[in-house]
Amino acid sequence: MTGKIETVGIIGAGQMGSGIAHVTALAGYQVLLYDVSSERIEEGIATVSGNMARQVASDKLDETARQDALTRIAPAASLEDLSGADLVIEAATEDETVKRKIFAQLCPTLNPEAIIASNTSSISITRLAAQTDRPERFIGIHFMNPVPLMKLVEVVRGIATEDLTFEAARGFVERLDKTITVAEDFPAFIVNRILLPMINEAIYTLYEGVGSVEAIDTAMRLGANHPMGPLQLADFIGLDTCLSIMQVLYEGLADSKYRPCPLLVKYVEAGWLGRKTGRGFYDYRGDKPVPTR
Repeated sequence: MTGKIETVGIIGAGQMGSGIAHVTALAGYQVLLYDVSSERIEEGIATVSGNMARQVASDKLDETARQDALTRIAPAASLEDLSGADLVIEAATEDETVKRKIFAQLCPTLNPEAIIASNTSSISITRLAAQTDRPERFIGIHFMNPVPLMKLVEVVRGIATEDLTFEAARGFVERLDKTITVAEDFPAFIVNRILLPMINEAIYTLYEGVGSVEAIDTAMRLGANHPMGPLQLADFIGLDTCLSIMQVLYEGLADSKYRPCPLLVKYVEAGWLGRKTGRGFYDYRGDKPVPTR
């Protein structure tokens, strides 16, 4: 593999994709942002602009740096528009079928030397890489949410990932001023392998009537010094995402301790997915969040 990373394509302009675009543009890379509609891309760029404006207001960034970074983000109307990228990061929904379709369409348009990365929080990098024409140039680069604030990035090698790909990914993450942790390619990697069963256990604690939403979150905030209670955190992550990660753990490791709580399944079936839909373990439609149980 030759050449360094200068242009980064990002697939998905949602919460994660726009956050990745934000830190990548600030680090001096050219960014091409793709999503299924121009409206979503515009919303993603508007989110980046608003979040950078907040950084300017709190003296974490100066206005010139913000303007410069925004000029480095360009919309990509189609996957073909990512053909000039040196690195493409897929940040689509946490659904393996969706990701596979994206890679099938992306690979023929890309420069053969380009690296493909997935921001998946739980799906096998080896399995995703095997769907592409370049498993040796495929890697997991898993950012934490919200991307501009969180210092950690998990880098995950698939079984076929070459050393050059890993070194390029490491260099990219370090230039973003993030801290890298290297995880082996097992279901949910490190952070979510530990975090999601804790959240699932908090939901079981609610399901079994051991404590109310408020009691559980207060207990973990003040008793374990967590910045956010586990049910509040589940709403922030999205209950659909929590469920899909628990399903990956349960199916991938075949251990009953990873069984998703039936109450989590029920909330997802109701479409109560947390903050993004206005209701989850809390109702966000009023002035302040109110527990729904």
